[in-house]
Amino acid sequence: MPGPKANVDAADDDPDDSGDGVRIDMISGARMEGLTSMEKIRLILDGVRDGNIVILEEGLSPDEESKLIEVTMTEISPDDFTGIEIETYPKAEAGDQSFLDKLMGRESTQKLTVIGPANRIETLHKDENLISTLVSRK
Repeated sequence: MPGPKANVDAADDDPDDSGDGVRIDMISGARMEGLTSMEKIRLILDGVRDGNIVILEEGLSPDEESKLIEVTMTEISPDDFTGIEIETYPKAEAGDQSFLDKLMGRESTQKLTVIGPANRIETLHKDENLISTLVSRK
């Protein structure tokens, strides 16, 4: 006696299938901690190129942000990838920085960063406590 026939739609099992919604990848500081700068950039850009919004719990260093923008510029093509929008704000007050960081003039990387495809994300408002963004569905 044959077993029951399973009719499974592959799209139903695919966690990457976002349908009509917008996928948001929230990446913890622990996940980013063991990665090199280029691995971080690749992780971010691969997500954004797929149309996802990427939120980094701890942000990137100023050098990593510069490199992210540099790599993005080399990958822009009119029909495929229009670039990124990036908004960042500190998670903590500047007073929470270590004495050494203040002395050396270093910015803390303890900040929330939102990155998305330039053709899908529009910043409506940004201040020290709020990033308000409109995300379109392509």
